[in-house]
Amino acid sequence: MIESLLLNLESHDIVSPREQALLRGMITRDRRFKVDEDIVAEGSRPTHSTLIVEGFAARYKYMADGTRQITSLHVAGDFVDLHAFLLKTMDHGIVAMSPCHVAFMEHSDLKRITETEPHLTRLLWLDTVIDGAIHREWIVAMGRRSKKEHIAHLFCEIYVRLRVVQQTTGFSFHFPLTQLELADVLGISIVHLNKTLQILRKEGLLTWVSQTLTILDWPQLIKLAQFDPTYLSLSVESR
Repeated sequence: MIESLLLNLESHDIVSPREQALLRGMITRDRRFKVDEDIVAEGSRPTHSTLIVEGFAARYKYMADGTRQITSLHVAGDFVDLHAFLLKTMDHGIVAMSPCHVAFMEHSDLKRITETEPHLTRLLWLDTVIDGAIHREWIVAMGRRSKKEHIAHLFCEIYVRLRVVQQTTGFSFHFPLTQLELADVLGISIVHLNKTLQILRKEGLLTWVSQTLTILDWPQLIKLAQFDPTYLSLSVESR
C-alpha cells in the first residue's frame, strides 16, 4: 500500500531497502472513505497520521457563514496530516474529494522513527516542508496571478505531482473535482471559473471531460502559469 509514498520520497532522495521495510511495517491498518466523508475531522486529536493510497483529498476550513475554503489538495503518496503528530489537535479538516483508500501510521511508531532513524525522519520532515512550499505558491497565485494564470498553475502542479507517483497517462490524469469544488479551491465564483475554463479550452490548452483532464499544450500552459516546479523539490539528492 505504500508504493506511491515510496515513489514520492524517492523523487527527493534514495530510500534504502531497510527504510522501505520500516515504512511498510508501520502501516497498521487501512480504510476506504466515500466522497465528501471527513478523513480527519476539525477539532479531532488523531493518534495516527494518514497516507493517501488512492484518490483525491482536500484540506479545508469553514467560515462562519458556511462557505468553505479548500487550502490544499492531496493525491496518492501524500501524508495529509503528518503535522498532527506534533500539533495534537487538528485546526482544519481533511475531506475525501473522490472515493479514497487511506492507510494509517500510528504516532507511537512515528515517534520511534524520529528517535532512531535520522535519515527517514528528515525525509518525512521534508514532506511537511514541501506542504508549506505548496501553500506559499497557492497564496502567491491567489494574490498576484490572474484567475486564468491561477487555474493554469494549479493544473501544472497537480499534473507534476501525479506524474511523480505514476498516476498520469501521457498528459492526461484523473481529476474528480466538480466545478463547484474547484471554485472552492481557487476562491472564486463558479460563474467566473466556468468562463475561465472556456477560455483555456478555446485557446487549445486543455480539456476536462468526464473527470479526465488533458493538457493539450504543456509548454504554453507552463508559460501562461509561469510554472517553476522548484518548490516541489523534485531532485534526488542527499537530505
